[in-house]
Amino acid sequence: MTTPAKSEGATLTKDAAAGETLLKVTGLQKHFPIRKGLLQRQVGAVRAVDGIDFEVRRGETLGVVGESGCGKSTMGRLITRLLEPTAGKIEFEGKDITHLGVGGMRPLRRDVQMIFQDPYSSLNPRHTIGTIVGAPFKLQGVTPEGGVKKEVQRLLSVVGLSPEHYNRYPHEFSGGQRQRIGIARALALSPKLVVADEPVSALDVSIQAQVVNLLDDLQQELGLTYVIIAHDLSVVRHVSDRIAVMYLGKIVELADRDLLYKSPMHPYTKALMSAVPIPDPSRKSARSERILLQGDVPSPIAPPSGCRFHTRCWKATEICRTTEPPLLELRPGQQVACHHPENFADQAPQDTVLLRDARKAAETVSEEALAESAATSAAVAAEVGEAAEGLTPVTKPAADRPEPVAAEPLVPAQKNVRAVEEPAAKEPAGSEDATVAEDAAAAESAGAGAADGEAGTEGDAGTEGDAGPDGAEGQESTPK
Repeated sequence: MTTPAKSEGATLTKDAAAGETLLKVTGLQKHFPIRKGLLQRQVGAVRAVDGIDFEVRRGETLGVVGESGCGKSTMGRLITRLLEPTAGKIEFEGKDITHLGVGGMRPLRRDVQMIFQDPYSSLNPRHTIGTIVGAPFKLQGVTPEGGVKKEVQRLLSVVGLSPEHYNRYPHEFSGGQRQRIGIARALALSPKLVVADEPVSALDVSIQAQVVNLLDDLQQELGLTYVIIAHDLSVVRHVSDRIAVMYLGKIVELADRDLLYKSPMHPYTKALMSAVPIPDPSRKSARSERILLQGDVPSPIAPPSGCRFHTRCWKATEICRTTEPPLLELRPGQQVACHHPENFADQAPQDTVLLRDARKAAETVSEEALAESAATSAAVAAEVGEAAEGLTPVTKPAADRPEPVAAEPLVPAQKNVRAVEEPAAKEPAGSEDATVAEDAAAAESAGAGAADGEAGTEGDAGTEGDAGPDGAEGQESTPK
């Protein structure tokens, strides 16, 4: 039987007292460079993780929640040393592992394992399940009691799979079954710290409960410590002891589970909690109103100055735009990075904003402006509706309207629209009466001319007949 290599420096044991700090992260950063041009010069960087601080105690479960793209998965890969940090410090059991190489990290792989998010890309399609789950034993030089095959079959049965699956390939399993295989591989060497990146997202609802209960049982039996990254706030609440809320590469709130769900202090946390559905119909009336955040998440390439949430926050002030709030412990067991926290003693009653007011923009419009805009819109809609009917009477103000004549003339709809479009053009006094008189005179002259044309048709025909071809042209030009 071969024994695993000893790690350099501190000796890693599983006999330490519960509650002792197992993992400590200080100022952790990860910036992915953006390169352009022929020489591939760096022109910017994606700040996936931009300075986070937290601790994980032995035997506890830390849940990490946040929107997609906030840096949760990157943070998990950093603390397992699958990615090289840009800055900061990572301490595992008092030992600095921030910049350990492959050789230095190999002994620590027994104690730090990760469950990956995508069960399709995390399993080698050319290897059997027995080879995949048994790889940690081979890499660490560990021979379990009874042999590797027997131990792998036991792990498969522990995670709800059949021992007969030992010789099968990953393509023969569904997504949920592949995730169970990944869990079995992570638990093969009984690690001290397991970073689970969406461990139950690919599973059915009934299977999620089984896997969550399995993780709880293994934690009790083996003394495991979990860092669970998830989007399902209900699952996080069930399995976590403490919860960290991330936004755009920063931890905005870190608190105990009960405190966070009972009285969240950061506005972003409050918005997340308002999205959790309540399946109990009897509590529907007590359910708080949903907070709909304005705008999209800013780009991590150029994050906003000051508080990164101030572009979507309904409580933002000038200090939020200029000064970044530090992560401070405002209550025992609750750390918040906010200048105007919710449910805090320094918040006066007039500073409390109703949840429905969070949907409004930062600058409100006065009631007079809204009423004037509504009246103008109604008037324009009425004018356009009348114009669409074809011919509409010309409407004039009561003070400028002329004396009624026999019949008010009708104008085409186009003239009516033009009159609406050009209300500022005013004619001198008396011009409207003159215009009406001119229109009436023109109509009478047109009628008289038509009558004269009909009366003189016969005489004109005789004259045009003598003219020959020229007479035909003259007949076509005669109005009838």
